[in-house]
Amino acid sequence: MLPPAAEKKLRAWIRSRHLICSGNFYLFHTVENSAVDRYVDCVECLGGTVISVSPIRKIWMGTHRKVVLYQVKASLNTPTHTLKQYWLDKGSFYSRFDERG
Repeated sequence: MLPPAAEKKLRAWIRSRHLICSGNFYLFHTVENSAVDRYVDCVECLGGTVISVSPIRKIWMGTHRKVVLYQVKASLNTPTHTLKQYWLDKGSFYSRFDERG
């Protein structure tokens, strides 16, 4: 994946509230394993590091199915990207899977 495409994908996840910023870390929440792989590819393409991938809890999808919610913690401390400013403009402090947000 090329860096412009990776940054475009990360910006889309910021707008959809899958990706939030917490301090110097970016937290990605998803229920899909393939999305975790795509996020890892994007972070590594931009020169960042994935710190951890952990299941948070099980959530209901519909009335009869529970799925695992994953949280991926990454660090993007490169001076060339503008994701932090983009997150300040378009992002949220809570992900779409938080009960409080």
